[in-house]
Amino acid sequence: MIADASPDADPSLRRRHRSTHLYLQVLVAIALGALLGALAPGWGEALKPLGDAFIKLVRMVIAPVIFLTLTTGIAGVAELRGLGRVAAKALAYFLFFSTLALLLGLVVGNVVRPGAGVGATPASLDAGAVQTYVQQAHETGVVPFLLAIIPDSLVGAFTGQNILPVLLIAGLFGVSLSLVGAPARPVTELLESLSLVVFRLVALVMRAAPLGAFGAIAFTVGKFGLGTLVHLGGLVACFYVTAALFVLVVLGAVARAAGFSILKLIRYLRTELLLVLGTSSSEAALPALIGKLEAAGCAKPVVGLVVPAGYSFNLDGTNIYMTLSVLFIAQATGTTLSWGQELALLGVAMLSSKGAAGVTGAGFITLAATLSVLPTVPLAGMALILGIDRFMSECRSLTNFIGNAVATIVVARWEGALDRERLAAALG
Repeated sequence: MIADASPDADPSLRRRHRSTHLYLQVLVAIALGALLGALAPGWGEALKPLGDAFIKLVRMVIAPVIFLTLTTGIAGVAELRGLGRVAAKALAYFLFFSTLALLLGLVVGNVVRPGAGVGATPASLDAGAVQTYVQQAHETGVVPFLLAIIPDSLVGAFTGQNILPVLLIAGLFGVSLSLVGAPARPVTELLESLSLVVFRLVALVMRAAPLGAFGAIAFTVGKFGLGTLVHLGGLVACFYVTAALFVLVVLGAVARAAGFSILKLIRYLRTELLLVLGTSSSEAALPALIGKLEAAGCAKPVVGLVVPAGYSFNLDGTNIYMTLSVLFIAQATGTTLSWGQELALLGVAMLSSKGAAGVTGAGFITLAATLSVLPTVPLAGMALILGIDRFMSECRSLTNFIGNAVATIVVARWEGALDRERLAAALG
């Protein structure tokens, strides 16, 4: 007798069927949104609230997902020293590849020189257009960033947009559960049951993903025009190529060394990547990424720690964008930077990229924060890239998302907390 191969016959086939179905829905929604934005720009711009509403809907569940995943993961760790080891390895990985991304942007910017020949002068630029971002940059400095990690209350950690306070609360709560031991087991079981409910809620929210992607892409094309999706200019093209090289060459080599294919991982996460592309926000796919990585054989404690931390500390796409954009503005305004100033740019960018974590429009705000500390490059030069930042935001988000997926699998492998058979089955 031939076994029933329908999606209803096997839960894994059923999940794969739903994932493929959602993937196709998001793909069609993006195409329809682009078409509507091109044919009826006014209607496309009017659909911006649809994309914004979906992103807010996802952000609504991010804090509970992170708290429950990290807390139950830590509570299930027999050796707390093992947890510290995971955190140390993750931070070392983040630091190394964040620095590498900054260096790559710096090298490409100096070799390609995308801003050469623009001939802009600071006096001719509209500095007022970027004043809002400058103000936000001043509000997200290093000291406020450190203070923002500690919430005013336990509840307050879940009401803001910054996920770092949630990480702190979840970590402390999970460690406390682990230290209490058997008497705290009922609380742990309650949180594990609550996790099932919350992830079912995430599945319900994700059904609205095609609507969110449709509204977001319709707004983008309606506001900036379909032609800009093809002719984005030298800087955007340079950024996309550089980000692609980082993902395929650098992260591809890392993936190969860890025993998996970066292309197969991208295919496995194609639904989530389309969602990131449509909404220009990697946060929109964070809950789904956690579920996908656990299903691919990464241990729950590792996923619960590395993925949320990576969203604040492992921003490869943002780092490439930072150094490349600063050099573009410098070249476009005829500003010459010495090697010492470029090295200073690396240090400042490394700090400021962490300071703006969790802030809406973090990439552009981070750039403003960096230029505020480097007075040699005119801050008004940000007006040159304000109009195309939306397209660069999509590439930043995609690169950040893939970078965090790779980081989680690699750290899980280092820890011996990766089921390689499940990973091969998932990616295959």
